[in-house]
Amino acid sequence: MDLNQYLEVFIEESKEHLQTCSEQLLELEKHPQDLGIVNEIFRSAHTLKGMSATMGYEDLANLTHKMENILDDIRNEKIQLSSEIFDVIFLAVDDLEAMVMSIAEGGNGKRDVSEVVAKLEMIENGESLLSIGAAEVAAAVELPIRESIEKSVYDEFELTVIQQSKEQGFESYEIKVSLREDCLLKGARAFMVFEVLEKLGEVIKSNPSVDKLEEEQFDHSFCVTVVSKESVEALQKKIMKVSEVDEVIVSQLELSELRLALNEVDDHKLIMNKENQKSNNEPVVPLASTKDEKTNHPASKQHNKTIRVNIDRLDVLMNLFEELVIDRGRLEQISKELESTELDETVERMSRVTGDLQNIILNMRMVPVETVFNRFPKMVRTLTRDLHKKVSLEIYGAETELDRTVIDEIGDPIVHLLRNALDHGIEMPEVRKANGKPEEGTVMLKAYHSGNHVFIELKDDGAGINREKVLKKAIANQVITEQLAATLTDKQVYELIFASGFSTADQISDVSGRGVGLDVVKSTIEALGGVVSIDSNEGKGSDFLIQLPLTLSIISVMLVEIQQEKYAIPLSSIIETAIINKTDIMNGHNQQVIDFRGKVLPLIFLKEIFEVPETIEEDGYYSVIIVRKGDKMAGLVVDSFIGQQEIVLKSLGNYLSSAFAISGATILGDGQVALIIDCNALIK
Repeated sequence: MDLNQYLEVFIEESKEHLQTCSEQLLELEKHPQDLGIVNEIFRSAHTLKGMSATMGYEDLANLTHKMENILDDIRNEKIQLSSEIFDVIFLAVDDLEAMVMSIAEGGNGKRDVSEVVAKLEMIENGESLLSIGAAEVAAAVELPIRESIEKSVYDEFELTVIQQSKEQGFESYEIKVSLREDCLLKGARAFMVFEVLEKLGEVIKSNPSVDKLEEEQFDHSFCVTVVSKESVEALQKKIMKVSEVDEVIVSQLELSELRLALNEVDDHKLIMNKENQKSNNEPVVPLASTKDEKTNHPASKQHNKTIRVNIDRLDVLMNLFEELVIDRGRLEQISKELESTELDETVERMSRVTGDLQNIILNMRMVPVETVFNRFPKMVRTLTRDLHKKVSLEIYGAETELDRTVIDEIGDPIVHLLRNALDHGIEMPEVRKANGKPEEGTVMLKAYHSGNHVFIELKDDGAGINREKVLKKAIANQVITEQLAATLTDKQVYELIFASGFSTADQISDVSGRGVGLDVVKSTIEALGGVVSIDSNEGKGSDFLIQLPLTLSIISVMLVEIQQEKYAIPLSSIIETAIINKTDIMNGHNQQVIDFRGKVLPLIFLKEIFEVPETIEEDGYYSVIIVRKGDKMAGLVVDSFIGQQEIVLKSLGNYLSSAFAISGATILGDGQVALIIDCNALIK
């Protein structure tokens, strides 16, 4: 049976089970008496073990089996939970995650887990973890690892062979052969072992497979199943005669136990088979079914009506739809020129249908931000222990959805903000207590929709930002001058911490202090067409607010004309439009400005910025678009407004990536190309 067809489902489900383990472990740490949580973790670990064994990832199955033993002892109240035990289980989950990631990247899922296995076995044996050193770990784990190779799982055909052999007076044996650590020709030694066994009986199974043994794709141990009339001692003695064989363990197989193991594995195959068949819209054919399943789960078919789709396919679908949007604009243009009623009606209907289609495609690409948020509780737990602080992380709005391309990019910025809040924001417990605050600090991570944007807010109740300290450091780093420092508002001072290489840490630690992090946050968010702002109250805490667009590919813009060229300005940046008389323009600090609702607003002449050739004479008025970036505003001077339109954002490619204040281009209905203006770069 080819298991590769199940690989994608296996990887996805393994990630889900490990995520459940992490979340429930954090919950168990808060409520150590709740055995219901332990059962939940045990179920996820047990399912993962079965799936891993089925897929042939023995290392993954073995480590999960060790963790499962501890969980079983916890739920049977043989082991009392402590912070050291939690640390070890979290380490085991980290290793399991790394092994699954290795498989996802095309690896074999192998990893050195000897230290974790040794610690898990010490917990299982009731030994203290505090007295163990690295050398003891290595010594403690050498033998158990070898013994932990689980028995092979046999299919129906192999079980039939074993049963028929038994009826004819043969015994079935599972033989674990361990070669010496310094053995150079492992494949040759395995071949010699097979030669000996074939003279003594018949080989019916090998784990790993014969191909892998020939290619030396195994550690120093392998398992062979044979049927023979020889005794256990005779088999052991003859195999030990092969040079460089270190250890031989022969165990007799019991048919009833093997059938039980097959049923357990078939349950997992059934789950994966259902997933795989559903994704291909084929009828589900059970690999194995029992009476219990039919009687106890009458509505099981209705549980899961989702399919997993590769993101690359959605990207292709999105690109095709973007072409359709461009053609729709062209048809609308032709329809206006021809003034045909029938064509108008058809185009109008097509616009409605493509509008609905656009919503469906964009929703298909939407992913809840919880896929990013889920990894933070464990990270916060580890960091707070390293920093010797007490912090509670509260997450709200994890179900809020964002485009997949945005989701992939926002993880790192939020990690930097969280590390910053934990290291610089939240004070040490004794300092908080002295200041009349609870010893445990609170960090709140919140996501919510508003209009065409998603907002992600990170708020802490820590020390806040020290204005004087930031200014002093900014002047020392020559980010600003002393004259400018005196004129800055609080919000402008807080913005300075986003400067490259800026850090207020007194000493460099593993967590922060090198001045990288917040500048990455700002540049990444702005590259996504978003904005990040800070608000802080010294002694009370800080509030970081990230504003992101729902999607990056289809955006609403205001089309404008500058001489004979057309440009697009994203509606998300625009406050309003205005027509101003040239006589209302004033000069200040070598900059042309206007009085806009009591504020002095600088004017940016796009004709000069983009060096547009003049072919049309100007009249006595300017068309101005008022745009905003954070708390800064400016007026963009254009020749005329064309109107609002939904356009497809296309990249300019690597050759033109350095073009100033241009974020991309689009093809309009009449076939012309319009450049999309980056208002953030202009205001900066």
